[in-house]
Amino acid sequence: MKPEKMIDYIEIPTSDIEQTKKFFGALMGWKFEDFGPAYSCFNDGRMKGGFFESEKLISPANGSILLVFYVSDLEMAYKDVRSLGGKISKEIFSFPGGRRFHFTEPCGNEFAFWTE
Repeated sequence: MKPEKMIDYIEIPTSDIEQTKKFFGALMGWKFEDFGPAYSCFNDGRMKGGFFESEKLISPANGSILLVFYVSDLEMAYKDVRSLGGKISKEIFSFPGGRRFHFTEPCGNEFAFWTE
């Protein structure tokens, strides 16, 4: 039985499904299952979600949520993002409890990585 009232699935817009799958497949190791040409699901082992074709972007500057992923090696994640064509939108900074940076994937959606 699934736990009640927890986030169970997320859907993220992307302007290029194939480019997004390539980026996150390499960066996160995600596998994808396509449901037609305009939707693809992923499962990271804890959370399931999908990418849907759209010209809209997710960015805190636009008022949307920020998905933040935990990593033990922040500097390696930083290098990986850049080597895969992502852009750093906010350099590594400290905050109470850790450090993080923000990045955009090749289609322009903004995410972040953090570490303790």
